[in-house]
Amino acid sequence: MENSIGKGRILSEKQLEIIVAIFLGVTALFSAWASWIGSLHGGNQVTNYTLSNNLASEGNSEYVADLQHMNADMSIWGQISTLMVDEKFSPVDNSDKLAEKAQYLLSNANNEGFIDAVVWAMDETEKRDDGSIVSPFEKDGLVESYFVDADSLISESQAVLEQGKQDNSNGDAYNLVTVIYTVVLFLLGIVGTLKMMPNREILLGFSILCFLIATIYMFTIPMPTGFSLLSFF
Repeated sequence: MENSIGKGRILSEKQLEIIVAIFLGVTALFSAWASWIGSLHGGNQVTNYTLSNNLASEGNSEYVADLQHMNADMSIWGQISTLMVDEKFSPVDNSDKLAEKAQYLLSNANNEGFIDAVVWAMDETEKRDDGSIVSPFEKDGLVESYFVDADSLISESQAVLEQGKQDNSNGDAYNLVTVIYTVVLFLLGIVGTLKMMPNREILLGFSILCFLIATIYMFTIPMPTGFSLLSFF
């Protein structure tokens, strides 16, 4: 009777115990790996969030400094435009003195593009018949040129922040894998407590299925940026 029952089994009791022991060990190793990689993602997240805050702070400081530089150049242009108005209504031709004074004022400019824009503004002003004065800040790209460094820092800060968010998402994914592996370890642990072999085989099969799903999912999750096992030796 026992032999006839045994012939219907997929695995012998000894084989089942060996498979359970193997998967217990492998699952424990994979669970430790997932937990470690998840913690590395968490560390990268904290590092990137901190770096992003520092870059944003530096970018804001740079923006304030750039704004001060632009305001200073606006003040220079205010003086030059006043000289242009005085020369326009002067009965004497003072164009040479105007150019000399303008050159002196422009020597204190904070932006090289501002100097070219002033030349452009003067040329545009001469072309107008209505006597209106064209501002150099009307030239395309001048205002933006003051904030190139600040915009670069802010953009870099945003990119690092997005990387930190991705690290957080990847870390959560590895934590989920660790949870599944923990469930697999629990299921494998109770396989031996079941008395009937068919039930043990079903539970073992389900445990292996969960293990495979978790493992396949884990390999779809990106590794931490710059990760290399050789760096730990």
